[in-house]
Amino acid sequence: QVQLVESGGGLVQAGGSLRLSCAASGRSFSNFAIGWFRQAPGKGREFVATIRSGGSISYVNSVKGRFTISRDNAKNMVYLQMNSLKPEDTAVYYCAAANRYSPGYIYSTSYDYWGQGTQVTVSS
Repeated sequence: QVQLVESGGGLVQAGGSLRLSCAASGRSFSNFAIGWFRQAPGKGREFVATIRSGGSISYVNSVKGRFTISRDNAKNMVYLQMNSLKPEDTAVYYCAAANRYSPGYIYSTSYDYWGQGTQVTVSS
């Protein structure tokens, strides 16, 4: 069993930065793929980024060059550094953990555990 807790959301002006954190409890954290998803009002949950157990990373095209995902296995933490934020980045951001194989970890159905989410609001 893994519990995930996100933090670091808030209100920021366009062009600003935020760093989201995802704290995980449970054993074998390093074996999990960890993903970030977001959900804007009235929209479905969207893949943002993932970092696999081996360290490989994928991003959705809309955040490439602006967001950076990283993990610290010693601390059971995953981070999402978000720079050059845009109003369209406004959403509730969720971290998720997967302990089974998936081809790309870009689908929400690939993940077994979810956090409660943290709100990110970018004003224009």
